[in-house]
Amino acid sequence: MAFNIVTINKIRERFEPAPRPEIWKDVAEKDWNSWIWQQQKRVKSMDQLENILNVTADEREAFAKTHEQFNMGITPYYASLMDKDDPNCPIRLQSVPKKEELTILEADMEDPLAEERDMPVPGITHRYPDRVLFYTTHNCPVYCRHCTRKRKVADPSSSAANKQLEDGLAYIEKHKEVRDVVISGGDPLSNSDDRLEYIMARLRAIDHVEVFRLGTRNLVTLPQRITDSFANMLRKYHPVFVHTHFNHPKECTREAFDACARIADAGCVINNQMVLLKGINDDPKVVKELNHKLLMMRVRPYYIFQCDMSQGISHFRTPVEAGINIIENLRGWTSGMAIPHYVIDAPGGGGKIPILPEYVLKHEGKSWTLRNYKKNKFEYNEP
Repeated sequence: MAFNIVTINKIRERFEPAPRPEIWKDVAEKDWNSWIWQQQKRVKSMDQLENILNVTADEREAFAKTHEQFNMGITPYYASLMDKDDPNCPIRLQSVPKKEELTILEADMEDPLAEERDMPVPGITHRYPDRVLFYTTHNCPVYCRHCTRKRKVADPSSSAANKQLEDGLAYIEKHKEVRDVVISGGDPLSNSDDRLEYIMARLRAIDHVEVFRLGTRNLVTLPQRITDSFANMLRKYHPVFVHTHFNHPKECTREAFDACARIADAGCVINNQMVLLKGINDDPKVVKELNHKLLMMRVRPYYIFQCDMSQGISHFRTPVEAGINIIENLRGWTSGMAIPHYVIDAPGGGGKIPILPEYVLKHEGKSWTLRNYKKNKFEYNEP
């Protein structure tokens, strides 16, 4: 055990703690490390932002024109990761409005994944045969500018009231084909521990529910949320899977490492779902560095999502070839554990479709001509 602790601490030291901006230098540690304080002190106005960053004229204008459509909200912790002088900082691009959000393309959709269409009761999306998505809150610690649910997130009118939760739980209980529940939002960890435990306890009491997943970005944007008491609570409801959303190596801080450690030590499997974002992570080297760091954090790279066709996020979208190129530069060049599935969540509710480089060069009968990561050809004949 002592050796294990020493080893973990050595790995932990590779992760730098988040720098604290001058405006928060005098905040007491107990406050800074409180997720409630972090939520209460979120950066929501341009006056606050200008105390942290050298704001550009573009950002100032973008905030004024987009704020009513989609709020800005950034935790002090996540704001501390932004480069105050670089408007193209990958954390800043994900957090601070850009004028491009006002561009709505003809192909853009308010609900690109048809979640509302496949909603038999409010808050439940039932698309796949054996699993459902359970919408439990409209809140998130940070309102990501690339959010696919801008139509709901940050909008109090879409909040999941108690009746909606009860109706959702009743639907799951009635439908015995549902074995897997994705607890989502917004961010479900914006709920209190008591409310989350109520949801998980109710789900665990349903015999046909085998597993559930918490879809959360708190590990990235508000790691203080992962308290010891929260992690210990999860132990009571296994198997619990946690799906998170790291997009760039800068997000892999010591605080994020510690949050992931609490979740992993509590027995949860953690998977990462990266969204492919132009100018942020559309470089194979960046993705490889991110995935190597995630594995040290005991987080498995699970998906790379092609950026959805949501309204106002077209400036984040890359060509599909960019995603294929990333897989091409991972497969064979690093361990399989560091290679996620690259998928397009098909517009209109078609579900996740994997996209791969072409490794089969020819196939006739039982004869296959294949190529490897170095583009060398190999013949495989089925016996």
